[in-house]
Amino acid sequence: MNNFIVDLEYVAPIEEIEKHLDAHMDYIHDGRDKGTFITWGPKVPRTGGLIIAQANNFEELEAFCKTDPFVVEGVSKMTITEFVARRPITHK
Repeated sequence: MNNFIVDLEYVAPIEEIEKHLDAHMDYIHDGRDKGTFITWGPKVPRTGGLIIAQANNFEELEAFCKTDPFVVEGVSKMTITEFVARRPITHK
């Protein structure tokens, strides 16, 4: 498995973000249940969020991330960065 950071940056006012938060969290939980998302959370200050993820390859993760309601609705842009973990990531 390859390791990734998914960086979400809000491009809409927070009021618009909030309208899609429940659907976004359903997507996050789906990613967790599939073993793709390891951990996640909002940035401080709240300008977006970060997800630590693992996938077989960039294309597989990108395809799944494009289904995020924040991305689909155009309220957030997404950047995916692959990294080499020096300490193993464990998923329970």
